[in-house]
Parts: sequence; structure tokens; C-alpha cells
Amino acid sequence: MQKIIPNIWFNKNAEEAGQFYASAFPNATSSVGARYPETDLLDFQKDFAGQALVVNLEIEDYRLTFINAGPEFTPNPSISFMLNFDPVRFEGDADRARASLDQLWAALAEGGNVLMPLQEYPFSAHYGWVQDRYGVSWQLMLTDPAGEPRPFVIPSILFGSQAQNRAREAIEFYTSLFEDSRIGTLADYPAPTGPAQAGAVMFADFQLAGQWFAAMDNGAGEGFGFDCGVSLEVDCADQAEIDRFWEAMSAVPEAEQCGWLADKFGVSWQIVPANMDELMQRPDAFKHMMQMKKLVIADF
Repeated sequence: MQKIIPNIWFNKNAEEAGQFYASAFPNATSSVGARYPETDLLDFQKDFAGQALVVNLEIEDYRLTFINAGPEFTPNPSISFMLNFDPVRFEGDADRARASLDQLWAALAEGGNVLMPLQEYPFSAHYGWVQDRYGVSWQLMLTDPAGEPRPFVIPSILFGSQAQNRAREAIEFYTSLFEDSRIGTLADYPAPTGPAQAGAVMFADFQLAGQWFAAMDNGAGEGFGFDCGVSLEVDCADQAEIDRFWEAMSAVPEAEQCGWLADKFGVSWQIVPANMDELMQRPDAFKHMMQMKKLVIADF
């Protein structure tokens, strides 16, 4: 089961976005996971009564959750999603893998913003980075089938702005917190590159709870900082696990709300019970949740 689920914030169009991605990605489905209640909403939420609250996107066996809310936050390239087009997944046919990549790139780039053109780079024969029409960032890569395989979707964390040159520290911190964690590839900048110091992380990937993530220090100088536009939801088995993650990770008291926290690097996390859907069916559960910082299962 996927323990860590990336959540993406949308401005009143999460259902539309889910339908778009389900049509653009092969083997993808979209569904409404929960709706806003009809009553007992706060004033700023009343326009959402009965509308989708969360939308679940399944890309193959990988889940993303879309939060249907207002304009308070928007995703940015500080957390993007690497898409590995490994020829092994196409019966060893690199041409089919490349054609599939090109087809998805065309869909994501339409109405979006190209951050790195789709072309050959030293690290990939065919790669591009695009921010799509909804502000979500994707890195599409034709991967070398040699070496240890990686999954199709990998969240990638770019450490810049106030977290510049802290990728190594963050990787060590995160892998110390989660079971079934390890570091895979780790490559350093050999010389200063933009704001990245020599010895900073040029690229790394690592596992948390058996899931792959990537990280790098920003070497280009764009001022992307972390916020709630993309957060990482951790599904916890019980209150003790919620308490443990909350105590270890929360570093910004003013960011604590409804199970959300910001860690010492600025990355947003949601520390929630694994049976959140069940808890939200209780009477007045939404109202109770809105009054909490750390989620307390007994108070739903």
C-alpha cells in the first residue's frame, strides 16, 4: 500500500484536472474521493457546499490526491513529478517508449510552460521538464534500461530559495524517520553551479516506506520555494504513529492546521490517520477536523 501520497492544490477545478490527466496518461483513472458537506462550513468555504473536496488520480498503481479549494496556494516546480519511460516497460522497444513520452509531452505542454525543452541531455537521450496548464510540473525522461529499475512516477524535490544546498541534510533526515528507507543514487555538483555549492546534491534518489523520491539542490537560480501547493500526505496506522511523525517533523507552528505541518526545510506534509475516509463519515467530522492542528483520532 502507498503510505505517502502527494497532494496537489487546485483552484476550484480539481475534478476537471482529474479528468484531463485521466485522458492524457495511459492506464489512469480519476474519481471523487470526498465532497464538502452541505452544511456547517466556514464562511470562506460555503461556495464549495456539496462540491468535490478531494479527487483521486491513479496513474497505473500510483496515487495522487487533488485538493479542490481556492486560490490560496498553487503548485510550483519545487516539487515536480518525474515520469520514467523505461523501454523495459515497452517490451524493450525504445522507439515505443519514446513515442509514448512524446504523446504525453504534447498533452501536458499544451497551454503550459516549458521549463527545459524536450531534447537530448547528458543524463538522458530524451528529456523535458514542463509546467502544465494547472501549474503542475512534470519531468519526462527516456531512461536507460540498464541498472536498477525505477517506478514510472517519482516525486522530485528541488531544494532552493531558503532551503538551498540542504538536499543532503533533508534526505538523511527523511530516511531516518521512515521504515524501509534507503538512499539509491547520489551525485554531487563537482563545482559551484548557480546557487548550488560544490558538493551540493546534483541528483539523488531515495526510498521512504519503500517508495522512491528524488531530490536535488537548485543549480539554476529560480526562486521556487516550498508551500502547500504540493504537500506529502503520510497515512498513519494509529495515534502513536501520528504523534511520532508530528513531533519529529513540525517546525513551523503557524503552519499547523488540520493535520498539515511544515518541516524545517519548508516542505508541507499532512500527517493523517490511514482510515481518514471512515473518520470523515462521523457526524460533524469536518467541523471537528477544522478545529484541530495535529489530528487526534478520538476527537473526530
